[in-house]
Amino acid sequence: MPKVLISDKMSPKAAEIFRARGIEVHEKTGLSKDELAAIIGDYDGLAIRSATKATAALLANATNLKVIGRAGIGVDNVDIPAATARGIVVMNTPFGNSITTAEHAIALMFALARQLPEADASTQAGKWEKNRFMGVELTSKILGLIGCGNIGSIVADRALGLKMKVIAFDPFLTPERAQDLGVEKVSLEELLARADFITLHTPLTDSTKNILSAENLAKTKKGVRIINCARGGLVDEAALKAGLDSGHIAGAALDVFVEEPATASPLFNTPNFVSTPHLGASTDEAQVNVAIQVAEQMADFLLTGGVTNALNMPSLSAEDAPKLKPYMALAEHLGRLIGQLESEELRGIKVEVEGAAAQLNIKPITGAVLAGLMRTFSDTVNMVNAPAMARDRNIEVAEVRHERDTDYQTLVRVSVRTPNGERSVAGTLFGHAAPRLVEIFGIKVEADFAPRMLFIVNEDKPGFIGRLGTTLGAAGVNIGTFHLGRRGALEEAILLLSVDQPIPDPLLWEICRLPGVKSVKALSFE
Repeated sequence: MPKVLISDKMSPKAAEIFRARGIEVHEKTGLSKDELAAIIGDYDGLAIRSATKATAALLANATNLKVIGRAGIGVDNVDIPAATARGIVVMNTPFGNSITTAEHAIALMFALARQLPEADASTQAGKWEKNRFMGVELTSKILGLIGCGNIGSIVADRALGLKMKVIAFDPFLTPERAQDLGVEKVSLEELLARADFITLHTPLTDSTKNILSAENLAKTKKGVRIINCARGGLVDEAALKAGLDSGHIAGAALDVFVEEPATASPLFNTPNFVSTPHLGASTDEAQVNVAIQVAEQMADFLLTGGVTNALNMPSLSAEDAPKLKPYMALAEHLGRLIGQLESEELRGIKVEVEGAAAQLNIKPITGAVLAGLMRTFSDTVNMVNAPAMARDRNIEVAEVRHERDTDYQTLVRVSVRTPNGERSVAGTLFGHAAPRLVEIFGIKVEADFAPRMLFIVNEDKPGFIGRLGTTLGAAGVNIGTFHLGRRGALEEAILLLSVDQPIPDPLLWEICRLPGVKSVKALSFE
C-alpha cells in the first residue's frame, strides 16, 4: 500500500480521497525541517501547500518518494531540478483556484479605483471625508494583462463584463485565442504605454522576474494602477514605492511579495497602496477544490501510473496509463537493449512507432525508451529524470509516428546515432501484452526478453552452435531459450540466448576466443 504524507494544512477531503483509494495517509503539519527530513524517507508521496519547503537537502532524505503534489499553482517552494534528478514527479493543481485568484484581482482593482481601504479606515475612525476619496470608474478604462493563461483569461472575461477594454501581453497567446477571448494582443512596450490598470498573471521565471522593473514602470502611463496576485518578484517593490511616492503611479495592490510572510515591506503605509496576505486562493471553494485535485492526481499516479499536471514529465491520463503500460514495457526493454549494445558516444536517439502504437500518446513511450537507455549510466534512472540525463549528455531525441501499414500489428523501433553510424532495434507486443524483439541491427530475429541474456555476433559457419553449447555446458551455464538470425547464408549472424546463471567475465572471454566470434555481450533485463 503506498504511503502519503500531508505536511501542510489542507481540506480534510484530501485525506478522505487517499483512504478511499486504498492509500495509507498521515497528516503531520507544522513539522520543522529536521522533523520532516527524519520521516520523509518512509513515504511514496508528499502533499503540500506553500509552507513545506521541498529543498534539495530534504529530497536527499526522500529515498522512497515518487511524487510531490502541490495543492495550488505556485511551486516556488519545490526544488524541481533536484526532484527531477531524483526521479520524483512534481505536480500542481493549476485550475482549482483559478476563479478565486481572478476574482481577488478584480476585487483589488475595485479597491484601488474607489480607494476602499482608506475610505473604510477613515469612516470607522469617525471622520466623514466624502470629498477626500474621489475615485475613478472602471468602465471604458484599458486593462493590461501581463499573462493571459488560465487565470488571466478569467480576469479578461470579468473585465469585459465591466465594459473595460482589455489588452494582453503573452508570448504564448495566439491571435486566434486572443480573438476568442475578446482581447487585443500587444507588445509589452505598448501595454505599458496604454494601460490604465495593469494586472499580472504569469509564473515567476528568469524571463518574468522583475518584469515591472524600474525601467518598465517608468514607461507606464501616468496615473496607472497596478495589481499583482500572481507571484512575488514580478514587480520591483522599491521602484513601485518610488512611483507611488512620486505620484506617477496612482495606486498599487499586492497580494504577493518577494519575501513572505511580508512583515516589514517598505511599501507598508505608503499612500494609495493596498496589501493582502497572499489571499488569492483563500476561499472555501478553492481550498476544497485544490485538495481534491491534488489527492486524485497523486492517487492516480501511485496506483495506475497516471500523470496529470506534472511540471517535469509529460502527462499521462489514468485512463490511458493501463493501455500504454505494455507499450512502455516494450519501449524500456528496447532502450535497455540498445543502451547495453551501443552506449559509447551516443549523439542522438530516434523513437519510431507504427501500427496500433501510432495511435497512442508517444511521449510516455519515448520516456520509457530513455529510462531504459539511461540505465546504462545510472541505476536510479526513471521516466522523470531520464530526459534530463539525455540532455546533460547532449543526446538529441526525435520522435516519429508512422501511419503506414506494417508487418506487425504494432511496432516500436529505437535507433541510435553514433560516430560509426546508425544502429536500431525493433520490437512488438505478443498477445497485446508481452514484449518481443523482432529485429537487431537490421537482422530479423524473434526473441522474448529474459532477465539474463547473451548476445553474440559471429560468422555463419557450421559447428559454431555446437562449440558454444559445449563451452557453456562445461561452465555449468544452462541455456533457457535460443534465437538465431543472419543477414544471409554464410554471412554475419547473431545469436541471442537466455541463460539461467550469470555469466562471469572469464567465461565471456572464453566465448570471445571461439572461432568465428566477432563480439559478445552479456545483457541484463532485471
